[in-house]
Amino acid sequence: MRGTILLLCCVVFLSVVTTLYGSNVTYDHRAVIVDGKRRVLISGSIHYPRSTPQMWPGLIQQAKDGGLDVIETYVFWNLHEPVQGQYDFSGRKDIFQFLKLVGEAGMYAVLRIGPYVCAEWNYGGFPLWLHFIPGIQFRTDNQPFKTEMQRFTTKIVDMMKQEKLFRSQGGPIILSQIENEYGNGDVGPLYGAGAKPYVDWAAGMATSLDIGVPWIMCQQPNAPDPLINTCNGFYCDQFTPNSNRKPKIWTENWTGWFLAFGGAVPTRPAEDVAFAVARFFMLNGTFQNYYMYHGGTNFGRTSGGLFIATSYDYDAPIDEFGVARQPKWGHLKDLHAAIKLCEEAMVATDPTISSLGQNVEASVYKTDSGQCAAFLANSDTDSDATVIFNGNSYNLPAWSINAITTLPNFTTSGVTFSNWNWINEPVGISSKKTFGKLGLLEQINITGDRSDYLWYSLSINIQGNEPFLQNGTQAVLHVESLGHALHAFVNGLLQGSVKGNIGNAKVTLEIPTSLNKGKNTIDLLSFTVGLQNYGAFFDIRGAGVTGPVQLKGSINASIVDLSSHQWNYQIGLSGEAMGLSSGGAAHWISESNLPKNQPLIWYKANFDAPGGLDPVALNVSGLGKGEAWVNGQSIGRYWPSNIASQNGCQDYCDYRGNFDQNRCLKDCGKPSQLLYHVPRDWLKPSGNVLVLFEEEGGDPTQISFATRQIDRLCSVVDETHPPPMNTFASNNITGNTTVPKVNLGCPNPNGVIAEIKFAGFGNPKGSCGSFSRGDCNSNQALSIVQKACLGKRQCSIDVSIDTFSDPCPKKTKTLAVEFTCA
Repeated sequence: MRGTILLLCCVVFLSVVTTLYGSNVTYDHRAVIVDGKRRVLISGSIHYPRSTPQMWPGLIQQAKDGGLDVIETYVFWNLHEPVQGQYDFSGRKDIFQFLKLVGEAGMYAVLRIGPYVCAEWNYGGFPLWLHFIPGIQFRTDNQPFKTEMQRFTTKIVDMMKQEKLFRSQGGPIILSQIENEYGNGDVGPLYGAGAKPYVDWAAGMATSLDIGVPWIMCQQPNAPDPLINTCNGFYCDQFTPNSNRKPKIWTENWTGWFLAFGGAVPTRPAEDVAFAVARFFMLNGTFQNYYMYHGGTNFGRTSGGLFIATSYDYDAPIDEFGVARQPKWGHLKDLHAAIKLCEEAMVATDPTISSLGQNVEASVYKTDSGQCAAFLANSDTDSDATVIFNGNSYNLPAWSINAITTLPNFTTSGVTFSNWNWINEPVGISSKKTFGKLGLLEQINITGDRSDYLWYSLSINIQGNEPFLQNGTQAVLHVESLGHALHAFVNGLLQGSVKGNIGNAKVTLEIPTSLNKGKNTIDLLSFTVGLQNYGAFFDIRGAGVTGPVQLKGSINASIVDLSSHQWNYQIGLSGEAMGLSSGGAAHWISESNLPKNQPLIWYKANFDAPGGLDPVALNVSGLGKGEAWVNGQSIGRYWPSNIASQNGCQDYCDYRGNFDQNRCLKDCGKPSQLLYHVPRDWLKPSGNVLVLFEEEGGDPTQISFATRQIDRLCSVVDETHPPPMNTFASNNITGNTTVPKVNLGCPNPNGVIAEIKFAGFGNPKGSCGSFSRGDCNSNQALSIVQKACLGKRQCSIDVSIDTFSDPCPKKTKTLAVEFTCA
């Protein structure tokens, strides 16, 4: 159903937020009403802890420059209350400062309290201590859970009120959310009779807090009045609210998809995103939010959902490193500007839909006072269409794009590491804080998620005449686990490893192993890769070695089950208890013969920060699996040995038809993630400390730093084909059109256009990075673009013969520009 939508506006009204003052936010069937006025609102999700406070102003400004009115964020309960009753709102957790910056930028905010967030965040945002409250059952009509949920929600609301952050107090927050995606078929309905009372209770509890702005529930068809039920998905144009008194709101327009260790990288083309947005506004929508507009990074151990990678880039309009992703950012910016020109007509009335031919329709917003806006849509997947509307002819391409393209590049920085040191992580039990127990214990109940790791250790005496050792054969060690992965050691030596995947965390290891006569030690290191974050009863799914654990004969059926034996347990690693991640004082070993490709080793090195201001990434090529810290700050789990499947990727992404997260994949057969964001504000000019815990075995001397640079930016515009979402402004819908424009701009908020490397008007050849002049070319093109754009952050030029002269009459001309920023 992908195609083109053309927007025609007859009267232009511009509304700009310039002041903030207190008034309740309300709604009706057409729109959210802010300061007494219906609004068309375009929003984007930026999660404060997935970036740093130093990055927030730039991200917010880029969102505003991209045509957004609103920033949306979740509130992450486990981040703010890691220990029951102990709160933390410092640093990356300072949600209040983040929201104040949104308001200072003249933007609105949507606060998704939840407090369940999903969000590919560890444990769905719930703190682990919640799990241990007697009698608790999450997200249902359960009093212990409701007590804690109400306490935290009230805490957040009260603190927001103290900071005067609701719009009713003059602040930026215009909507707030309670619960999250509970109405999905694999969640709420599975809670049975407790589901509906819980939803009603949550709604009543929220509205009783009297915040002066509406509450929403996404993916909740039975959300009770006055809460607004909203839509999430790749498309929400067909969504209808559960009451004709409520506006049509799209809380999550998925701009891409999350990345999983062991998976290829998902992308979503700008054309498809833009078409979906235009279609939504064409069919009664007035509030749309991009999830994500900036995805950011899952620093530390914050990623959840099992096997979710550290990068949360999400193919968003602003990439993980805070740089505008082109053409997506620029294409959507043009779309937003077009929609905003017709805001007054769109909020004043409902549209009238009519067919203009096969797969072509018109949606017209027209008021008695003469305000009007018309969307002309070609939803064909292959063919252009020429339609007659109001007596005028319009060409609607099947799909096209007119926006800046960037060629990003990660350049090795030249930074070298010095003073390599290392420490072995002991195999098995090494701490005094251990305990023994008959049988195998579930991991999360033991660790409380204080660490990814749990040691299971067992001693066994071998006589040599056991049935599973007959005929001099090796025993086979058989281990079954709820996952997410494990390493098996016998007598201190690694025997084998096994890992699950995002679709199935359960694992089974079966490997021949050599046993000595006499005492033998079996040590199993079980580890999690983010806790479950979604689905009914996700909090009780568990992890770890739950058995059976067996010794088997390699050529006979003899089995000894070790599951019910006396096992010893150690939570976490020795290095974690010693605080090695900070690189501080310890018995680090310093020698030239650095151990490589061995499991369970901590490494430490010093380095100077890469020069310049470009974003920084650590390239972990050569490593296996583990975690990395810079100056004591965790940049996340790494796992380059986990390779994506060879299948599923294509050189060309044919996105036509309904899009899904597996449609446009890249980097098949490669590590899911090699580059790890190191925020500039975590670095000192010199004397920085890198610490690695290498779990599988790798060569740390192969790692390097790279800087995120934009080598060049390009834009190509046809003089007769405006972008697939464009506005034609006139005094009536007659088609008296403006000419197409090329809009150039720098992705860095502080950047300016430094050089025009190519400008050709006529029939330029090639693509971004390799343009050349054709046989039709205006000799003035380069000088005209240079005069209009050099030294500016943004510029706009009409693409017409009036601007560039006519190098080849009666032929369609194209303008191609390649430029750099500084």
